[in-house]
Amino acid sequence: MLDDQNLLSEKDPFGALEVALNQYKQAELVSEVINPNSDATINKVVVTGMGGSALAALLIKSWQESKLNITFEIVRDYKLPNYVDDKTLVIASSYSGNTEETLSCLDEALKKGANIGCVSSGGKLVEIAKNNELPYVVLPSGIQPRMGVIANLRAILAVLVSYGVVSQSDFDEVKNLGPWLNIESKKWGRDVSTSENQAKQLALLSAGKTAIFYSSTAMGGVAYKWKISWNENAKNVAFWNVLPEFNHNEFMGWTSHPVEKPYVVFDLRSSFDHPKITKRFEISDRLLSGKGPKANVIELQGESVIAQMLWASIFADFVSIYLAILNGVDPSKVELIEKLKQELA
Repeated sequence: MLDDQNLLSEKDPFGALEVALNQYKQAELVSEVINPNSDATINKVVVTGMGGSALAALLIKSWQESKLNITFEIVRDYKLPNYVDDKTLVIASSYSGNTEETLSCLDEALKKGANIGCVSSGGKLVEIAKNNELPYVVLPSGIQPRMGVIANLRAILAVLVSYGVVSQSDFDEVKNLGPWLNIESKKWGRDVSTSENQAKQLALLSAGKTAIFYSSTAMGGVAYKWKISWNENAKNVAFWNVLPEFNHNEFMGWTSHPVEKPYVVFDLRSSFDHPKITKRFEISDRLLSGKGPKANVIELQGESVIAQMLWASIFADFVSIYLAILNGVDPSKVELIEKLKQELA
């Protein structure tokens, strides 16, 4: 079914598969910071955003955790932490530029006298940045936020580099991954047959089931990305959790129901996981044998933490787009979210 090119074109009218195939180009975006402010003293960073716009910050935080010596917090709500002051960098991230939670936090940041950076494709966020001469980066328009995670990551990194929070070499590392991500993405393209296409195989495995994604805490952003892609691309309910926290509660939740659970489980494993996490995955899967669906192990590919994160991000979109086609839904549109926003407004 997933090798029928006419069917793929019919079920994917807005070309989500093509967008996924070209995501590697986002790693090479220039991401110029307009109105940069390099004189500020920063001892705290808060990124405010929702959904895919917050995801890039979550990936950066996990990637940079061992290097950062300042507080780095992500806010997915209407209100900033009380500690925000004139030594705090607040990055307002909204792909559309009109996300009300992000705009609320931006207004509060202005009142608190915080240092600010804005990331958006347009809308009110860019308008406010221009009117207040704030540093901002313009994202490429015309794509869904969940499919623009790498562009968003580049933009947030550019703001962090301009304020001296992360190094230029980290920004360049993402750019250098572009050619490799291109090669990897082609393995999942629509023209690659199901017998040789892991993305199509995993979609077929997942059809008609609720997906659950597990990862280490360090790769939690990756598990969250898979959950987002399942929700928005495939219009499928999905959940995620991280180890070791999983072993202290959810682990027991699998033990009291019949084996025939309508779930598909994925272990997203990284070569950079702590050895104890690797051991926990192995022991957990063994102890749960016969009590729940056998976990499908996905070994994240790449020679660095950020390489594995971006590889997994693109892979998540391919699998969930193929699942959308199997579900008979358009992988591009998110009409219910748009309707909710309109009614809130």
